[in-house]
Amino acid sequence: MRIFLGIIIALVILFLLARVLVARQPAPSNLGLNNGQLQPCPDTPNCVSSQASENDTEHFMPAIPYTGDPNFMVSQILKVIAVMPRAKVVNQDSNYLHTEFRSQMFGFVDDVELFIDDTNKLIHFRSAARLGKGDMGVNQKRMTELSEKLRQK
Repeated sequence: MRIFLGIIIALVILFLLARVLVARQPAPSNLGLNNGQLQPCPDTPNCVSSQASENDTEHFMPAIPYTGDPNFMVSQILKVIAVMPRAKVVNQDSNYLHTEFRSQMFGFVDDVELFIDDTNKLIHFRSAARLGKGDMGVNQKRMTELSEKLRQK
């Protein structure tokens, strides 16, 4: 019984330590726009981007088309993000949003960037995990959900 209890206590301590270390993971310094382009996805499968090559089946997702005023579109994006679990907008300007999404159990952070390209009436995005190599499709699912909700507005 003591061995079992010791294992449980060790696992709880490891879990709490992992949460603390993950929570302190700083945002990448290279986020943002560079001449209308978001950073490319790394070679790992834990990132999707509308600005990846269409031939890159691991990372490419189509941009989100929109009509009307870009400021209205930003307000709609903010409304959708506000009801998504564990989301926090950390940077916003007239045509760019950076939001952090945390996983429920360990608090892993995914960075979601949105670029409102008013010239082409497209919302470009990049959604990437900060740590690890895989994400079990979480970033693709999130961006599919976000895209569907924005298309409904």
